[in-house]
Amino acid sequence: MKTQVLVIGGGVGGLTAALKLAKCGIDVCVVEQTKGSAHMYKGELLQPKSLEIFHQLGINKPILKAGHQINEIEMNEMKRKNGKYVKLGTATMRYSIIESEYNYALMIPHERLKEVLLEKAKEFPAFHYIQPAKFKEFKNQAAVVRSNKEEFIIEADYYIGAEGRRSNVRNAMNVKLNEHEYDHHFLTVTFERPVSMTEGKIISTPHAFLGLFPLPNNEVRTVYLIQSGEYQSLKERGIEHFHKKYIDLCPELDGYVTNLKEWKKIQLMIPVHFHAETYVKGNMAIIGDSAHSVHPMAGEGMNLAIQDGDVLGELLCWMYKHDEHSPVNLKWYEKVRKSRVDFILNLSHLSALAYSKPFRYFGSLRNRSLKQMTEDEKLHTKQMLNISGLGIWKESFYDRLVQIGMLPPRTLQNIELLHTRYMFTYENDYPWEVKGRFG
Repeated sequence: MKTQVLVIGGGVGGLTAALKLAKCGIDVCVVEQTKGSAHMYKGELLQPKSLEIFHQLGINKPILKAGHQINEIEMNEMKRKNGKYVKLGTATMRYSIIESEYNYALMIPHERLKEVLLEKAKEFPAFHYIQPAKFKEFKNQAAVVRSNKEEFIIEADYYIGAEGRRSNVRNAMNVKLNEHEYDHHFLTVTFERPVSMTEGKIISTPHAFLGLFPLPNNEVRTVYLIQSGEYQSLKERGIEHFHKKYIDLCPELDGYVTNLKEWKKIQLMIPVHFHAETYVKGNMAIIGDSAHSVHPMAGEGMNLAIQDGDVLGELLCWMYKHDEHSPVNLKWYEKVRKSRVDFILNLSHLSALAYSKPFRYFGSLRNRSLKQMTEDEKLHTKQMLNISGLGIWKESFYDRLVQIGMLPPRTLQNIELLHTRYMFTYENDYPWEVKGRFG
């Protein structure tokens, strides 16, 4: 068969790109190898930039309906005293400090998000979807795909690799990676939550980290940090030991986490950090986890894939509209996205280091830093703007001194006017619309 754009991988990044192309009337085919819903944990926290993109795609209403709005994340630092955890301090990171219509995040079940994207894409005649279908290799500049024990060839003008970390498209591009594995892993599981638990919460100690993010239908997605190699010994100690770790840190989970009766519902996440040296080669491009893997601490992996798909999809729409089919134009996608992804990867990496090192005084340092950050309007706005995806406002040396408590927090009356200049504009996201062909 022939198509204009072949998207290999039907995750949220691939579907975002495909939906944008189909809306432009470009013939696009998505091949997805899984037979049904994926059972492994995938991202569920949509940041403001992703919500903005979905609004532009016309699917914000079903997504908002299927999700749970997160307005703030409460950061609690604890320490053990007389055999129990007591609160050392609390700081609250608020999305509302961002001057934008999208000044909140959204928790949504991953598979439901995929369903919304797929349902919308199927409304367009230009969209085609083949499942299950596995991409094997390129032969004579066409894709060899296997589906239901049969192989067939798909010819396309452009190929998008969106298959995740083990990307065959990336391998075909001969792009090498330097993977960094962390010295810690995560346990993640969803269960029923207390009705009062409506906002995000992070609980940390010098030796533990627990993230709690409410989902719809009175559920909560939980993430618990363990040291590398600790998983098997935890399982051997029984599910009750797991319950106790949660309840010690968050007593209100008693009667909820205890409803977990078997370990098989708890998934092990092994964080890996890498960034491909290039996203584009000839008429091939990679997006999402095919191009980069970010530490899950800041909840950015899925959002980076969505934002990749948006930029690449918009670029291809422009290339077809203006008959600008030199593959060198794909470099616009890399130019826009690579530096932004690099910034987020570094931000997440620093967060991982701040929460994963079991040093005695880390708790006090984190508590002071977070307190200063949330009391200083400029620092608070920078942090929330950066994780939102709506812009980048880098921290200065002066900011660092405030953060560690060497300088007092600042209160700025014109913070809205200050930070809007660091928010991405239409021209920042899609510069080819102004500058034309690449180079």
